[in-house]
Amino acid sequence: METVTAVRYNGSLPNGDRGRRKSRFSLSKRPKANGVKPSTVHAACTAQAAKAISNKDQHSISYTLSRGQTVVVEYTHDNSTDMFQIGRSTESPIDFVVTDTVAGSQSNSDTQSVQSTISRFACRVMCQRTPPYTARIYAAGFDSSKNIFLGEKAAKWKTCDGQMDGLTTNGVLVMHPRHGFTEDSKPGVWREISVCGNVFTLRETRSAQQRGKMVEAESQELVDGSLIDLCGATLLWRTAEGLSRTPTIKHLEALRQEINAARPQCPVGFNTLAFPSMRRKDTPDEKQPWVYLQCGHVHGYHNWGSHRDRDRLDRDRLDRDRLDRDQEEREQGWSRECPMCRATGPYVPLWLGCEASFYLDTAPPTHAFSPCGHVCSEKTAVFWSQIPLPHGTHTFHASCPFCAQQLSGEQGYVRLIFQGPLD
Repeated sequence: METVTAVRYNGSLPNGDRGRRKSRFSLSKRPKANGVKPSTVHAACTAQAAKAISNKDQHSISYTLSRGQTVVVEYTHDNSTDMFQIGRSTESPIDFVVTDTVAGSQSNSDTQSVQSTISRFACRVMCQRTPPYTARIYAAGFDSSKNIFLGEKAAKWKTCDGQMDGLTTNGVLVMHPRHGFTEDSKPGVWREISVCGNVFTLRETRSAQQRGKMVEAESQELVDGSLIDLCGATLLWRTAEGLSRTPTIKHLEALRQEINAARPQCPVGFNTLAFPSMRRKDTPDEKQPWVYLQCGHVHGYHNWGSHRDRDRLDRDRLDRDRLDRDQEEREQGWSRECPMCRATGPYVPLWLGCEASFYLDTAPPTHAFSPCGHVCSEKTAVFWSQIPLPHGTHTFHASCPFCAQQLSGEQGYVRLIFQGPLD
């Protein structure tokens, strides 16, 4: 069983997984094959082309070259593959409904005001029904009428063998990690996948009309750890074999209990710290560990030590009463001095990373991403800190896989320094 998981969600959607709208989707062999493959090409607006488009039992892709010229490619049933479709639409052809990733949002309602850049029918994955169960990805998905329409403005072209191909508006990008999704993983190169599954270098901008160069040596075949970006949501592909090497939810819960059993203490208040239940992922607990991200020292929560407190007299003496209040609050939250080493920097609560498929190994959670405070193993932190994830339509930056917040600091993560009990 293969799975595809949305980067950003720490084990589930903020409001809970519901139906096809969830943080993770498992692909299993269907009772009956529903795959399709290209068949007849109609190079003009003929009666056969019109029939293929209107026939709800016939899959087809229409390439509009101009107002008076459309090429229609019929697709026929393929008994050897299963087709799974991903997109923003909630219509029945979509197996996995995805929504736009907004870093730091706490609920799905936080994203509703943002105009989506994800296609309603973003992509399709074709899986072989027999070993080795190869999975291949293609841009665009078939709608409820079993059609894909590439309009006049979409990038499209005729291939050297007379077939048609094209790109969707904002594109489907894929990155395969080098050395697989293992402790030795290294970032690969982002490529764009066409409607027919060909591989291209990235366009100059996400929606540019000019396609990149074809990369014939590379394949659209998904491997363990492949990242799929739909311009608004990034998905992680995991194979059944790969998942067998990663921690389970039970293993992560055992690690949480092991940390808590060691009774880590706040080095100042001497109160015992404990990671809350993995079900509580957004509301800090009174025993919640907090960390100074500049140095990694773990404490309990306290509301002193901010630069605002330390420098208040200096500001009064310099008559800085006009300092913007919002700026002052930002200073209070983002500039705390560690009482252990005097390092100054962000001070945030620690949260265990609960999505097991994001982990590269089963090692203890010893490192935290900066600035969000999500905790995971060292190898996992190092890997994700090196991955440039697409952001918007133009930029790339490393992000925490558990919340999609852009990483900051020299490395993007910090090693945690716990103090054990004094007794």
